[in-house]
Amino acid sequence: MRNKKILYVSQEITPYLKESAIGDACRLVPAKVQELGFEARAFMPKYGCINERRNQLHEVIRLSGANISIDDNDHPLILKVATLQSSRMQVYFIDNDDFFQRHALQDIEIRLTPEENDERLIFFTRATMETVKKLRWEPSVVHCSGWISSLIPLFIKSQYADDPTVGQAKVVFSLFNDSFEGTLDQRFVEKLLLDGFPDEQLLPLTKGEAIDWRTLNKIGIRYADGVALTSDEVPDELLEYAASLGKPTVKVNTVDIDAAPLVEFYKALGD
Repeated sequence: MRNKKILYVSQEITPYLKESAIGDACRLVPAKVQELGFEARAFMPKYGCINERRNQLHEVIRLSGANISIDDNDHPLILKVATLQSSRMQVYFIDNDDFFQRHALQDIEIRLTPEENDERLIFFTRATMETVKKLRWEPSVVHCSGWISSLIPLFIKSQYADDPTVGQAKVVFSLFNDSFEGTLDQRFVEKLLLDGFPDEQLLPLTKGEAIDWRTLNKIGIRYADGVALTSDEVPDELLEYAASLGKPTVKVNTVDIDAAPLVEFYKALGD
């Protein structure tokens, strides 16, 4: 490994949000990894239900304001940060008035307005990557959890492959039973093609099939260097897909976490 910096990109992190097993795993795993001498930072969406005052979020002015263009529309990035008190890990929150609300809602946005999830996913991915570049924080490993992080491996291996900040990072994609109902907007692939991706890089998306949560997980698997099995309820279809691609895997016990095997997995990917 070129350094001991690990970047975690997560759909949710407890205590800011706990909607599933992902939240606890994405709090505990980085903490255990830090205990072994690594430096961890994390990114997640700034959902409307996250109380900024109670969780001591503040805006990072110098990193906010960039426009993320999707389908010829500009969406300004608002970046916020907090320190997770239990581990002293910095957590960065990707925010935007179009995709994340300013006040608590009856449900989180990815379920409340699923028709916007295609652009919300693209925005979160691009905003995260651009922020990491501006931070000039060079992770050895980027560990992704949840379908909203599923495009991160693709972006690192394509549009950011030559970037000195993240281009050399190894990517791990965690598998959970992370489902959502329905499918993404049928123009999702077209919007990615407009973003400059060659068609061959979108093969798993361009078969004319509706894009559901399993498809997004397959994208994460396809472009990751390794796969973390973080749930006992992962569909066999996803496990078989990872095996068919020959992806190295590691089992992560989220009940009694031992970070040593995961750290060794990180190191092996970098050898």
